[in-house]
Amino acid sequence: MKTSPSSRRAFLQGAAGKSLGLGTLAVAASPVSKVAMAALPEPVLHQSSTTLPPLQPPSGRPYNPVLTLNGWTLPWRMNNGVKEFHLVAEPVVREMCKGFKAHLWGYNGQSPGPTIEVVEGDRVRLFVTNRLPERTSVHWHGQRLPNGMDGVAGLTQKAIEPGKTFVYEFIARRPGTFMYHPHADEMTQMAMGMMGSWVTHPRTRHPLIDEVDRDIVFLLASYDIDPGAYTPKIMTMLDFNIWSWNSRVFPGIDSLNVRQGDKVRLRIGNLTMTNHPIHLHGHEFTVTGTDGGPIPRTARWPEVTTDIAVGQMRQIEFIADEEGDWALHCHKSHHTMNAMGHDVPTMIGVDHREVVKKITRLIPDYMVMGERGMGDMSEMEMPLPDNTAPMMTGQGPYGSVEMGGMFSVLKVRRQQKAGDYSDPGWYQPPPGTVAEEFKAPLPTPSQGPSDQSQAMPVGRMPAREVEVQVRKPGQASTGHRH
Repeated sequence: MKTSPSSRRAFLQGAAGKSLGLGTLAVAASPVSKVAMAALPEPVLHQSSTTLPPLQPPSGRPYNPVLTLNGWTLPWRMNNGVKEFHLVAEPVVREMCKGFKAHLWGYNGQSPGPTIEVVEGDRVRLFVTNRLPERTSVHWHGQRLPNGMDGVAGLTQKAIEPGKTFVYEFIARRPGTFMYHPHADEMTQMAMGMMGSWVTHPRTRHPLIDEVDRDIVFLLASYDIDPGAYTPKIMTMLDFNIWSWNSRVFPGIDSLNVRQGDKVRLRIGNLTMTNHPIHLHGHEFTVTGTDGGPIPRTARWPEVTTDIAVGQMRQIEFIADEEGDWALHCHKSHHTMNAMGHDVPTMIGVDHREVVKKITRLIPDYMVMGERGMGDMSEMEMPLPDNTAPMMTGQGPYGSVEMGGMFSVLKVRRQQKAGDYSDPGWYQPPPGTVAEEFKAPLPTPSQGPSDQSQAMPVGRMPAREVEVQVRKPGQASTGHRH
């Protein structure tokens, strides 16, 4: 983790922090004291794409922290009872998987930005510094707050110009799972990766919010990045080729590691341009909350797939009672693949061996693609452009997983300790519990009641006269035999 000159510990203990030297400090609305304006909290930056452990609250009201998949939680300082955060909007480089980096926009060194965690009833003060080449704002998606703090540039506030810092302040009025993202040149800035998660924990025990052992949050994002390129194409409307969780694609998405018997909550937000049916193997879950709040218990039902529409948050909960490595993924099949697939023609069943012989005389490295389906692509050692993720990749304990994009693994282990999120490795199943090749002789297929000798050749089918009724407007129908 990279930090500013003052240490992270000093920041967490409420050190005043230094001036950023970025020009005049702009204010989003009036209820901000001169004391708060005198010194900004020092920004904390983090650039690694590994999943950091949950941030245990060092001050303020206690709560059970969340784990941000391939991300982290933003530290804060307490200032006269106010929880202060500092977000920095800036260009970032995000490693989406090994060998593939994207030039994005984000917050505090990453895209998506760090998760913000508060407690119901907290007064929150958020400083936002703009280091982008254009103006921006921050909308606190789903929050109940004063209109002037809602973050819509031009409507509820002036835009944050490059080099300026705005401050937002409001009370976190209701518990739940929320997001933050720009509401200024939104098409560009969200297509470039500007987003982050927000979790408001209940202040006391809530009748509709259960305590859980593992609480994991991530955002769904989509990008259009040509193979070999680094920057997303911001004008794309629907034809995206990178589907990510917290701006990571499989096999770069970390596994979700839990202990057998744990009650697990997943908080998932969708900031792509389409819906995503998220499917969990081996378990049933219930949808317990949306960005509108917790769902009444009488309105919940068991599911194995839940559809998350654009701009929505969903909380799902389940008991991880089945040991093993269980797939967790979007059920739109093209969303579990990476780039390079959209313009490949379907060649299944086409025998083009003679053509290949002629082409390879001119292009020795030419490879046939898709003659038997696309599964072979995951194991081909065909040359790829620099800075590109293979279309389908990832190795499991039994070979190629043939996946990409929005795919990860829920790893349930009996021996996983409470609070331990480390990867336990691949599951070792008990003997006799793995599907394997059937090696005994296959039985001879039996013929049906009518064998081949009784079958009538198609060309010898007897002709039958069929009467067709023809009726024209204003005329009686006439019969014709054919």
